[in-house]
Amino acid sequence: MASTLHWTSADLEIFPDDDGKRYEIIAGELFVSKQPHFYHQDLCGKIYSLLENWSSVTQLGKAVVAPGLIFAADDDVVPDVAWLSHQRLATALEDDGKLHSAPDLIVEVLSPGSRNKRRDREAKLKLYSRRVSLNIWIVDWSAHAIEIYRQQDAELVLVATKVRGDLLESNLLPGFSAQVDALFAGLS
Repeated sequence: MASTLHWTSADLEIFPDDDGKRYEIIAGELFVSKQPHFYHQDLCGKIYSLLENWSSVTQLGKAVVAPGLIFAADDDVVPDVAWLSHQRLATALEDDGKLHSAPDLIVEVLSPGSRNKRRDREAKLKLYSRRVSLNIWIVDWSAHAIEIYRQQDAELVLVATKVRGDLLESNLLPGFSAQVDALFAGLS
């Protein structure tokens, strides 16, 4: 159910920081999610580690977990993991410690619940497409699958779905690869 209010980043200031919830605004609609599932967080950590280790070797950029990403007053979100080239990081990171333009790669790990999945698969994907994110990975830990979206003709298009037995690679990250099986190891 859509809110009749049009929320902005300024409205987020009224919410507590220590209540264990994540508040995001997409096109003025407020999305509130509970503390993430253990497997969600475990997978975010594994993906961050892979990206950061690759970045340390190549010196091409920086990975970050749950960065604040403010595109506009009514588009204020928190992707699960992001990777930015040094060039993009230099222009995206502002004095408030938030990113104000799209990272090169955004990773969204799906949380349980239809509203959470709609937020990530629909609302966030449309937002990232409008804001020219180059690559998006939508990770479904319950299905052990990673959907790869790439910017093509001004929109994000699904180009591959990686599952067990596949190798995860990215056209943005030369030489980066990870076994999908390893990412989902230990998840039920």
